[in-house]
Amino acid sequence: MKRAVAVLKEFSKVSGVGFIHFGLYGNRQHEYMKVLVDMSKKEKMKRIVREYFWILLGTFLTAVSINMFMVPYKIAPGGVSGIATVIYYLIGGKLSVGVIMLALNAPLFLVGIKYIGKRFIVRTLLGTVLLSAVIDGTEPFARYFVENYLSEAPAASSPDLLLYSIFGGFLMGVGLGLVFKSGATTGGTDLAARIVYHFIPNYTMGQILLFIDTSIIVFASVVFGSVILGLYAITTLFISSKVIDAIIEGVNYAKAVLIISDRSQEISDRILSDLDRGVTALKGKGMYTGNDKQVLLCIVERGQIPRLKEIVSNIDKRAFVILTDIREVLGEGFKTYDGP
Repeated sequence: MKRAVAVLKEFSKVSGVGFIHFGLYGNRQHEYMKVLVDMSKKEKMKRIVREYFWILLGTFLTAVSINMFMVPYKIAPGGVSGIATVIYYLIGGKLSVGVIMLALNAPLFLVGIKYIGKRFIVRTLLGTVLLSAVIDGTEPFARYFVENYLSEAPAASSPDLLLYSIFGGFLMGVGLGLVFKSGATTGGTDLAARIVYHFIPNYTMGQILLFIDTSIIVFASVVFGSVILGLYAITTLFISSKVIDAIIEGVNYAKAVLIISDRSQEISDRILSDLDRGVTALKGKGMYTGNDKQVLLCIVERGQIPRLKEIVSNIDKRAFVILTDIREVLGEGFKTYDGP
């Protein structure tokens, strides 16, 4: 019974659902536990629906990017989509890009099941199949848009590849970022890098991915006979990687401040009262003097930095202040984590 009460109270803290304990006994204990289970199932179902919605939206945006900005202009920014673009032109478009991507991913899945595990493969398989299907499903609409709108420029014979590589990289980054944030992937070079890393752990995943994507870009440049297309592909790859990082890590920048001062108590009191921000005192020691010091740690919004500097300067002009960027802050006073 005590265990049931503890679980209910913990659930109340997490979910925000009110809980009053009048004593659990007899049938009432089962009733409370049934309510708890039902609420847990509903929360889990909401989370799953939300995750799969973002996966679907992410694959759609990625497919739009590939169909509208990558394939029509022979921009192959690495990955399986890049190889599929090259093969698509080599075989004269006899097979769709989605089918080629699916065929390329198939052997990676077979190897991945053995060396990576089935749990990771399930969502990866979902993301890959979904992306291939959406690419082929949206291809007619994307082709219509390209022919009737993107080709309306005065110099239609010379499309603005820089503009397309930027927009394509941005859309692809948003799409893949949503997929990755939801705990899935689209297979491709991500899966290949994991497999290679299993055999060559001396290199990081990032290094392996960079090598694979660079090799694909060089291969595409050779096949298409254009170094310029390779440079545009690098632009697309760079932009998409930055956007992916922004989606996954967040864009709500804040500032972390470390303050070392002999008057740390006065400074912390002013920060608490004037800025309404929490302050944590860490134990430190000056290695030159051997004196113990308090190091204040505080997270503030960017707009509060000038006021914080003023507070510290007015109290102790000799204080040592360190400011660093924080990508995202979760917790009281900022924002809470509501899932992907």
